[in-house]
Amino acid sequence: MILVCGEALIDIFVGAETHDSMSLLGCPGGSPFNVAFGLARLGQQAEFFTGLSRDMMGERLYKFLRAEKVGERYLKRSARPSTLSLVDLTGPTPAYAFYGDGAADRDLTIAELPELADAVQALHFGSFSTVVEPVGTTYLALARREAGRRIISYDPNIRMSIEPDIAVWHGRVDAFAACADLIKISDEDFERLYPGTEPAAKAAQWLKGGAGLVVLTRGGAGACAWTQGGTVDLPAPAITVVDTVGAGDTFQAALLTALAETGHLQRQRLGAIDHANLQRCIAFAIAAAAITCARRGADLPHRRDLPQLRA
Repeated sequence: MILVCGEALIDIFVGAETHDSMSLLGCPGGSPFNVAFGLARLGQQAEFFTGLSRDMMGERLYKFLRAEKVGERYLKRSARPSTLSLVDLTGPTPAYAFYGDGAADRDLTIAELPELADAVQALHFGSFSTVVEPVGTTYLALARREAGRRIISYDPNIRMSIEPDIAVWHGRVDAFAACADLIKISDEDFERLYPGTEPAAKAAQWLKGGAGLVVLTRGGAGACAWTQGGTVDLPAPAITVVDTVGAGDTFQAALLTALAETGHLQRQRLGAIDHANLQRCIAFAIAAAAITCARRGADLPHRRDLPQLRA
């Protein structure tokens, strides 16, 4: 079982405009939310630890999670409102504006940390819920508590519109990376955090600090992965991109799935993954992300859409 920790929100896509109106399309979203149902679609048992509102938007998020067969054992229902995100797709990459002060998914406290079932094999953290308070401190406490006992996966997924101070992101990325067995970061986020730094040098630092696997995603250029045993660098397939919403979340869910299916989602095996299996896992994640990029919005693939991995 994989426990995903982070925000759940409604993405509102801005559509056609006239001089006195615009069309809006609301969809379930949030990077960790996408990873959670992405895992379930790929055949993994997934649970979601988040604050989830009981308002009309929260009820829709709840129904979506149930329909996608994401477990609800760790959901914390609340009377606080749901976070809303406006998404503009007119630029080369999606632009986001968030409205969520006092929202349910930001309100989790350390006192609400659950005891985890023995079946929880890995925890995934990421995005702005790791820096806003009080939930950011709560998730960091959980990561530190479980580090060394279960796989800790982390994707910074930076949102400067939520927290514009890069120093805050630096501090929280350092803290989560110190707990993490698996670090996945996009080239865009890497450049924001470490301008002028070679990714291989930073990967070596994270590996020395205890991570077993570091992955850099590069959009249409593919992905690169590092372990103590070597490097894998793979291109992405040529596709017609509809939009890139949810692509990074798809890659994350697919990478965790591939590691689980090949028997490497274990602390003692992750860092020792051999070149062939690492290549298979990264190729699987790239292929999954490409499917999402060929669709409108965060429409993540199902397991039937991707090749088998088991020998």
